[in-house]
Amino acid sequence: MRSVSIIGAGQTAFGEHWNESFRDLIGKAGLMALESSGIEGKTIQAIYGGTMASGRFVGQEHIGALIADELGLTPLPATRLEAACASGGVALRNAYISVASGLYDVVAVGGVEKMTEISVEEAGFALGGAGDQETELFHGATFPALYALLARKHMEAFGTTEEQMAQVAVKNHYNAMFNPNAQFHREITIQDVMNSGYVASPLKLLDCSPISDGAATVILCETSKAKKISENAIEILASTQASDSLALTGRKSLTELMATKVAAKLDFEEAHLKPSDIDLAEVHDCFTIAEILAIEDLGFFKKGDGGKATEKGKTSLKGEIPINPSGGLKACGHPVGATGIKQAVEMFFQLNGLAKERQVKDAKIGLTHNVGGSGATAVVHIFKKAQVK
Repeated sequence: MRSVSIIGAGQTAFGEHWNESFRDLIGKAGLMALESSGIEGKTIQAIYGGTMASGRFVGQEHIGALIADELGLTPLPATRLEAACASGGVALRNAYISVASGLYDVVAVGGVEKMTEISVEEAGFALGGAGDQETELFHGATFPALYALLARKHMEAFGTTEEQMAQVAVKNHYNAMFNPNAQFHREITIQDVMNSGYVASPLKLLDCSPISDGAATVILCETSKAKKISENAIEILASTQASDSLALTGRKSLTELMATKVAAKLDFEEAHLKPSDIDLAEVHDCFTIAEILAIEDLGFFKKGDGGKATEKGKTSLKGEIPINPSGGLKACGHPVGATGIKQAVEMFFQLNGLAKERQVKDAKIGLTHNVGGSGATAVVHIFKKAQVK
């Protein structure tokens, strides 16, 4: 397998885009990535796109062809990938494999979702399809309810508190203040979270990521060529994916996400690294409990200590292991198909020292973690700054 690097990255602002279409978002992020890379569109050999539920959100399917059409890159092969909220991460992994295998030298990979065209109730139903429709959604188990079950079990097993979960939201809103592409630019307090009203106890409104529109794109290139093209190339050291049962009823444990643990173990082995080697991470915090589970399952803290570590500031921008410097899904926003690519965009900025006020000091190695559904899919990538000759 050949080494693969990211040579360019682009992201729209995440939020409510009433005056921009699904196509507009794709085009904007794609053009930004091309400009960032310094290459022309004719250099691209294939396109991979992640989107979860465009048919339900905007009535549009056949997304691969749409992306190629919008970017003026026909007749290139263009493929859409779907893995619920991990669609972006899975698209990145498949694009990575296509270059690492030698099939292509340069490919574009993006993620997009436009979620605000329908009502909140309709959006909730569309998102519910990421779980087991027959045994969960049909019986009224929405995603807040499923993650509330995970949260309640973690609280009972390890003493995790609602205040510790609230601190995840407080931290990520603070980080988002320094991200011009974030959906929210407002600091919040633990009391704000505690007073925001229950959605599914113990999770409250401000424990939940928002409904968002947005797109993100990165350009991948075989590393020896990447070093000649871009001084900002970042190398993908490892890319792994794992699965678990679709429904919570099939899980052996509700205090961990097994797919994350397996993908992380394989990722660290592939990169010849360990969790303590990671300088920062973008993890999948669709709900605040999800970030606590992630930092434990990825090996940054032992099981049960995630809430305490967050409370002590160990995951803050200047902490032991900065988590979600972009603001995460919680505050940067969560256009579900775009999230896994946005995480890679953040790594591109962080590892090149371009993240300005949210820059993690001396960031050299970063990790991204993207989850589909309530943990049925997990994708983990590790990156480092490529050494340009």
